[in-house]
Amino acid sequence: MTDTPNHAALAARYGAGHVPAAGPWSPVIDALLAHRSVRAYRPDPLPEGTLETLVAAAQSAATSSNLQTWSVVAVTDPARKARLAAVANGQKHIEQCPLFLVWIADLSRTARLAEAEGKALEGLPYLETFLVAALDAGLAAQNAVVAAESLGLSTVYIGALRNDVRAVAAELDLPPGAVGVFGLCVGHADPAQPAEVKPRLPQPAILHRERYDSCGEEAHRAAYDSALGAFSARNEMSAYRWTERVLARLGSTRALHGRDGLKGALRALGFPLR
Repeated sequence: MTDTPNHAALAARYGAGHVPAAGPWSPVIDALLAHRSVRAYRPDPLPEGTLETLVAAAQSAATSSNLQTWSVVAVTDPARKARLAAVANGQKHIEQCPLFLVWIADLSRTARLAEAEGKALEGLPYLETFLVAALDAGLAAQNAVVAAESLGLSTVYIGALRNDVRAVAAELDLPPGAVGVFGLCVGHADPAQPAEVKPRLPQPAILHRERYDSCGEEAHRAAYDSALGAFSARNEMSAYRWTERVLARLGSTRALHGRDGLKGALRALGFPLR
């Protein structure tokens, strides 16, 4: 059937010509498919206790071996948000939103625990342990996003904090072994600037069964270029295809906006990455 809410939600996410079969469904899936990044916020403060509720949802996410190697810094001070926005190429929604969350890959707490217990942690300085911390932060943040959207709030992730992780660490007074891996704007969307669900790659480009299979990838990419071009023409300052975005974003180190030096910056912040 093509007139069900399930079909409509899938069509919004993939485009009318690439709707996958809808199986079991729930209100949670409806909410997940309706996700959109919002970059315009009203200044209204959030209801009392919202922050704590979002953190409770975040702490309910899976965490590798229950190590809980992440933290979050809640920022509401306008001047501090403005300085963080400057790190992120001047993204004004960081200043607009009433709550800006900086998610921290945090091995400093683990190091303090070991010091207090008089133990050495041979596995602490390795890349694997940093990945655990960064992935834990991502899982926790996504739980917070789902919780926020269930409350009628809107969000957008800010990866551009990694443009200068040392400046972010100084701004937030982070100890060695802690780094801001991304930010998250949380607030009430400005109804004057509505956000549309952005289409994603067709499922056959992403979903592989038993073994990886890239057959048909060019056709899927062409279809997605067309869908995203139409979306960007409606919602962005200029129309662009996904292919163009990927090539522009990764085609030069200059497009990384300083993140090409991230490995050195992480080491300076106390992550040896062995």
